[in-house]
Amino acid sequence: MQRAASLVSLLVLSAAWILQAVHVLSEPLIQENFDLGRFMGKWYELAVVSTCPHYMQRKRGNPVIVALELQHVATEGNFTMTAATFRNSSCKQTSTDYGLTKTPGRFFHHVARFGADVDSFVVHSNYDEYAMMLLLSTEKPSGIKTTTVKLYGRTMSVRTAVLDEFKTVVRQYGVTDDAIVMNQNKGECVPGEQMTMPVTTEPQVFVPKRWEKNTVPPAVSPQEKYTGNV
Repeated sequence: MQRAASLVSLLVLSAAWILQAVHVLSEPLIQENFDLGRFMGKWYELAVVSTCPHYMQRKRGNPVIVALELQHVATEGNFTMTAATFRNSSCKQTSTDYGLTKTPGRFFHHVARFGADVDSFVVHSNYDEYAMMLLLSTEKPSGIKTTTVKLYGRTMSVRTAVLDEFKTVVRQYGVTDDAIVMNQNKGECVPGEQMTMPVTTEPQVFVPKRWEKNTVPPAVSPQEKYTGNV
């Protein structure tokens, strides 16, 4: 009897260990020894993938590199991300305030339009070349959750090795890398000005041949739902 009770206790304890391990593995990874100061400055959004179909349809309809400017005042508990991108042949600019958290490399912002709370994580960055971002959003009161992974670059191009690593990160969070949208260079975006450079037909990073035959769906209207910053 005692032996049976001991066996049951061992099984329960083992199950608890397994559940705890799964929980730990499901936690987002964050850049070790994250340095906020080095993360600030100019970035370009080069690639993106998301579990939100509306957001992905919108990005496929306008796969353009987004210029980002991150600014932080040392005395404040947040930083501002200013995004500039071409929409309808015109350069548009938006700004988003990101709150700092007790965890370096983790930020928070709220999208009032959709009632969405968004946690952003710097998964990996060498600061001078690239940054890989994970965005986890939860809409309220529906509780709908969305996972988005983005690749930033200090310039409008990245090495193939960086893109391969980005695909690995995407798969780690349960998103297929076949759905990654590779943004294209349509020239430098100056707010208020019209597009003057011709649209490039090839993205600035490596694209597997199987993607080249995919048909690009039409862009959705501005009223369609998405919870990303751009």
